[in-house]
Parts: sequence; structure tokens; C-alpha cells
Amino acid sequence: QVQLVESGGGLVQPGGSLRLSCAASGSIVSINAMRWYRQAPGKERELVAGITTGGTTNYADSVKGRFTISRDNAKNTVYLQMNSLKPEDTAVYFCNGDIRMVYQVQRYWGQGTQVTVSS
Repeated sequence: QVQLVESGGGLVQPGGSLRLSCAASGSIVSINAMRWYRQAPGKERELVAGITTGGTTNYADSVKGRFTISRDNAKNTVYLQMNSLKPEDTAVYFCNGDIRMVYQVQRYWGQGTQVTVSS
């Protein structure tokens, strides 16, 4: 089986920074695209950023210029560097990855990590 585990969330003041990590483990041959989503209370889950195996990235307009997604393929890990955080960035952040196993490719999700931006 495969697990994705996020870490790095917490409470930060407006204007501060956090770095989220998401590590995949298990029966992994390789990982295709990896993504970060977030879900604020009462709102739908939204895509924050994505990155391909080759490093091509895309971002939601609301985080462009503030957030940076990156990955370490050797460690099966994706990161989200979040700078200039705003209260509206408060949400549970989830990662997912398109995991290539021996016989199939399947999308897995992490359990989420809380990010709270407040003074």
C-alpha cells in the first residue's frame, strides 16, 4: 500500500512563512504529478499548486508569487513553501500524488495538515 503524510502546518502571523512537506511511502515505482490542495471551513477543496515529474509547476492565482511548490524525486516528497501568508490562507492543506505501482497508477491523498494565519 501507499501512504502520503503531510507535516509542517501550524499557527503563523500574517506576513509569516511556513514550509509544508508531504512524503510518500510504500510500494512505489515512481510518482507522476504531485499537488497541494486546501480546504477552508465551509468552502470546497481547491487546488493550490501542482508539479510534474519534470518540475513544471502551476499555481492558483491567489497564491502566485507567494507560494512555491517543489519536489525531491529521490525522497518521494513534495514541498510547499508559503511566504507572505494572509488570514485567507487559513485552511487544511492536503497533498496528493499520482503513484505508479507495479501494475497500476493510482491517486493517493494525505490526511491533511492545518495552517492557521492569525495575529
